Amino acid sequence: MSGFDAAAWRAPGAASPDDGTCRKTSILDVEDPDSRSTYVHQAIARQPIGVIKMPRFMGFVRMEEGVGTPPAALFDAMDAHIGERAAKGVFLDGGGLYGTEDAVNFVVRQGEVSRVDGPYAEAKEVVGGWSILQYDSLEEAVADQREFAELHAKYWPEVTVVSTLRQISTGPEAPGD
Repeated sequence: MSGFDAAAWRAPGAASPDDGTCRKTSILDVEDPDSRSTYVHQAIARQPIGVIKMPRFMGFVRMEEGVGTPPAALFDAMDAHIGERAAKGVFLDGGGLYGTEDAVNFVVRQGEVSRVDGPYAEAKEVVGGWSILQYDSLEEAVADQREFAELHAKYWPEVTVVSTLRQISTGPEAPGD
């Protein structure tokens, strides 16, 4: 990243780390800096650590492995979509995933742990990308996830994509036995 100083970059309107409004700051570099869909931003604590007033969600897209690289028009649309949400503080982190050929799984079966390296012949559907998002309400999160899915329908209609949204738990409801 020649000429770009990530440490000096700050989102428009973001608080300065030394003005007393930030409890914690760090630099997030979600993907390879030279790739598309890379969002480098300063993470600013929106709430005190350990207290979550706004629900957070994990979004991810699944598709058949080996369908190829998405069209440039989809990348451009996702860049705009995600960029808008990052500017509003909704998109917290995310990125694309490589294929399963380099994946590693640890399987726990009957108290024993074993390592299983990819590729996986049985894998028909894989997670292609993920995001951590924060919204004011579940309804807002669901509406926005639908909009994200519609980008795939519009720009990559020949591929079946499952766009999933799950709320992130703040802890177990009750301890298990």
